[in-house]
Amino acid sequence: MKLSIVIPVFNSEKTLAPLVARLQGCLSGDAFEIVLVNDGSRDRSEAVCMDMAHRYANVQFIGLRRNFGEFNAVLCGLNYVSGQYIVIIDDDFQNPPEAILTLVDAADAGGYDVVYSRYARKQHAWFRNAGSRLLNRLATHLIGKPDELYLSSFKLIRYEVVQEIIRYTGPYPYIDGLIFRATRNVGSVEVPHHPRQEGQSNYTLKKLISLFLNVLIGYSVWPLRVFTLVGAGLFLLGILVGFGLLISSAAGWFSVRGWYIVAWAVFLLAGLQLLFLGMLSEYLGKLFMMQSGLPPYVVKHEMVRKSSVGSRQ
Repeated sequence: MKLSIVIPVFNSEKTLAPLVARLQGCLSGDAFEIVLVNDGSRDRSEAVCMDMAHRYANVQFIGLRRNFGEFNAVLCGLNYVSGQYIVIIDDDFQNPPEAILTLVDAADAGGYDVVYSRYARKQHAWFRNAGSRLLNRLATHLIGKPDELYLSSFKLIRYEVVQEIIRYTGPYPYIDGLIFRATRNVGSVEVPHHPRQEGQSNYTLKKLISLFLNVLIGYSVWPLRVFTLVGAGLFLLGILVGFGLLISSAAGWFSVRGWYIVAWAVFLLAGLQLLFLGMLSEYLGKLFMMQSGLPPYVVKHEMVRKSSVGSRQ
């Protein structure tokens, strides 16, 4: 089988059936499968997924017991694929299904392990575009992403790289971070980006902040190193200011009152301690959750072909 299409599903009862039907049409010349992962939708998405799995022989369905998040749902779907190439596409029609063939052609032509889509013009809300730019800038420094590469959710991954990704068993998967831990052979190709056909984006400001913290803390020790350098710089500055106050007092340039020194030391040390305690608490919290045995997802329903499943979590 050449293609596996993974679709994380959340509150998309109106767009899901047309999306699957359109995939069946535009990919009819290739052997492919579709893996639907319902991420705790609150509408009729689960019933629609079951109907699609009954209607089409090449559609698999996995339903999660609650909403775990997009990356967790994608990680779940990746455990059920068998294609040479795996394409991840959203359920909202902003990425036209026909563009999947553009990703495949780019992978074949360039021999890439991963091909990301890029857009001439994005049709997201302004705060999501701003959040995406910030996350992409952050990823450049934290996971070694090329500066010019845009990390889109619509992407193609080679099967061998997927096998490395699904080795992750923690509760905080970040698919792009796992990709760049496995390979640097990554390309991109421009595809259209359309407005949503139904509803509004499920990416809230809260989710973007959560994702930002996950990337910042969960996939690099860079923040610790920054604050270590800040701490060292503040300590050195404190020594220099202390010498300055001592020399000024000895030379009689101005009168150094005792409370000046006390206030300076208290504010400096208290601020430094709070910064370190906050950052260490985030890391310790992540370590606690990693060691607590919490899974990245919990399966509620399965409608899959037994022969297609290689390794599951």
